[in-house]
Amino acid sequence: MTFLMNKLKNSYLSYFMMYNFYYFSNALFSALISVYLLDKGYLASDVSLVVALSYLSSMIAQPFIGVLQDKYDAKRVNAILLLLAAAGSLYFMLADQLIEMAIGYSFVMMMINGSNPVLERIATRSRFQYGKIRIWGTIGYSTGAQAAGLIYDYISPQALYIFFSIAILVCIVGLYGTVEIIPKIEIENQDKKENQGAFKTLFKNKKFLYYLVIAGLFYGITNIGHIYISSMFQHDGIPISQVSTILLIACLCEFPFVFFSNKFMDKISNKTLLIIVFVMTIIQTFSYGMNIWMPLKVLVTLLTKHPAGMLFIMINLKVVNTIVDSKYQVTALSLVYTVRNFASIIFQNIAGFILDTSTYSHMFMGCFGVIVFAFILVLFFRIPSGNDQKLFE
Repeated sequence: MTFLMNKLKNSYLSYFMMYNFYYFSNALFSALISVYLLDKGYLASDVSLVVALSYLSSMIAQPFIGVLQDKYDAKRVNAILLLLAAAGSLYFMLADQLIEMAIGYSFVMMMINGSNPVLERIATRSRFQYGKIRIWGTIGYSTGAQAAGLIYDYISPQALYIFFSIAILVCIVGLYGTVEIIPKIEIENQDKKENQGAFKTLFKNKKFLYYLVIAGLFYGITNIGHIYISSMFQHDGIPISQVSTILLIACLCEFPFVFFSNKFMDKISNKTLLIIVFVMTIIQTFSYGMNIWMPLKVLVTLLTKHPAGMLFIMINLKVVNTIVDSKYQVTALSLVYTVRNFASIIFQNIAGFILDTSTYSHMFMGCFGVIVFAFILVLFFRIPSGNDQKLFE
């Protein structure tokens, strides 16, 4: 075991194992959650309740997990979080009552979401280019979505959560092989006084507050799609194994955006990037809302679902780096994630209520209206280009 860890230490293989299997396991656990619960006979509002509770638990736990990651060895804390996620997945697999499944799902997603910031930081502080590491997250999630459909159809739905636990263990092995290159100016090592003033300073930053509204609306709407697109296609008559293939290809469509991020992210202005990503989301929600021809609906999914989400992840980093002082950027990013969870709680419950009383088309037309409103906010957003940040070179 020691020999294996020495071989893995600071190797490209360790980053592959960490990133690929982290996102592979994430897809196994969450990509088909709506299908899993609906097939058990629960209502769409029940699905939304389970998912909303997971966002609530993550929102509450994130600050405490961050303190632990700052105070103790971050790798060790993350390894414990991931082990707890694996155990929680087995509990979820055995659960049959809605409250039990809500507890299990929330617990696992709380551990998974809590470990994500450290994994992202490791990717930006390795000896390898960010895009060449982050790309394994794309591949891992896409293959995980495909594997989820095959396991669901040809083995059993419950088997998803056994495979999830195995993938998590592989991720932990990769995690221990990574090595962080710490920059000279360590944002996390600010003095206590600066940390205490972070929230006060950020809430005086009008551009940042304006951006929080935009980000919250985007995440609230796109997370509805993340949960319900698979069940929408199933409702339209597509078998789950084929739905998972659609999700696989859709995820792979974000590949060029990640791999070539250094070619365009530092050359296109923040506002233009936001306009692009919101136009993509408008097209997606309008297509679902109008219930267009199925092949065209699939094509829209491939070209907009994951590319828009991946672009916004990178845009978020660039925007925060542009409008927030460097010593407050970690806190600012945590606030964006908090707003994301809060918005997702609200929108998930609204979506579940609409589906219980109406159709997928009506739900997505509502999403279309919200995202158009957010797009208007983007048009009036006065923000520097941010092209001087050079984050993606």
